[in-house]
Amino acid sequence: MTSAPSVLAGIEWLAGAVVLVSSEGRTLYLNPAAEQLFGVSCRMHAGEPFKDLFTDPEPITTLITDKPLDGSDQRRTMVRLHRVGGELIEAQAVASWLDAPIAGVLIEFSPLAEWQRSDREEQMMDTAQANRELVRNLAHEIKNPLGGIRGAAQLLESELPSPDLREYTQVVIKEADRLQALVDRLLAPHRIARRLAPLNIHAVFERVRALVLAEYPQGLEIVRDYDASLPDMIGDKEVLIQAILNLVRNAAQALHGVGRIELRSRIARQVLIARVRHKLALDLHVIDDGPGVPAEIRDRIFFPLVSGSEGGSGLGLSLAQTFVQQHGGMIECDSRPGRTDFRVLLPVR
Repeated sequence: MTSAPSVLAGIEWLAGAVVLVSSEGRTLYLNPAAEQLFGVSCRMHAGEPFKDLFTDPEPITTLITDKPLDGSDQRRTMVRLHRVGGELIEAQAVASWLDAPIAGVLIEFSPLAEWQRSDREEQMMDTAQANRELVRNLAHEIKNPLGGIRGAAQLLESELPSPDLREYTQVVIKEADRLQALVDRLLAPHRIARRLAPLNIHAVFERVRALVLAEYPQGLEIVRDYDASLPDMIGDKEVLIQAILNLVRNAAQALHGVGRIELRSRIARQVLIARVRHKLALDLHVIDDGPGVPAEIRDRIFFPLVSGSEGGSGLGLSLAQTFVQQHGGMIECDSRPGRTDFRVLLPVR
């Protein structure tokens, strides 16, 4: 059987990896999530023993052959599977014995790592949203009196008899302008009108690369590792440029303008983002060889006003995450001394 029968058509879109095997343990069907998890296509592996995908077949053999003695048609257990030539997979497996219209064992695998990552993403998105709302409300509260402070300073300056005294009012005016610019940046994600159109993500990368190299012309190397077969996506090009620019500029600042940044693009299939499975997604990476994100802020780097650099506003990564989430995506960070990898997932469909 090389394709899913009609009765299994709905399984194509399940978040869990689903495998149908015969009573002898031969593969009859894998849904796309199972193909992604086990690194094999249904078409190529149909008819082959499913256990051959693993270095230790005992957990799979036991799962298929040990039908519950209590007469039930379902068995739930935890399995540890070492994929041939691949990594260890820890998952909850639910085996269901079928008689008609298909005879065999239907097994659904729910990888622990994937769901743990999804839980972290969901929690991070909820927390980030709450923080953004808090900061946005605070920015609105600051904005109104700020205008009054600036206006009062201007009126006071016009009444001062000595130019020397105006130096002090200029400090008030300039600081009010600086805070106004900060407030505008805090409110920016909520004000920008989206202009969606087909775009090539490599055009975004190239624009960002040119901007950052112009800012750091000496000592900084930005290398490309692109997958030329990537499809176009629908998005707001200028917003995505700003999101990627914030990540690359953050990396350049961490390197103090001297070091190596890699821009990498790949395609990812059957990607789970905040418990929503996407058939295709752009898998983008901004990797630098800098000192890494300080451990004390590693879990909070996407929160507003959290910065690892002296004098930083703490808005760059927060805005980048906001812009990517507005496109249905997510930014993750894996950092250690000598290698920091910001991974951007953007759904294509």
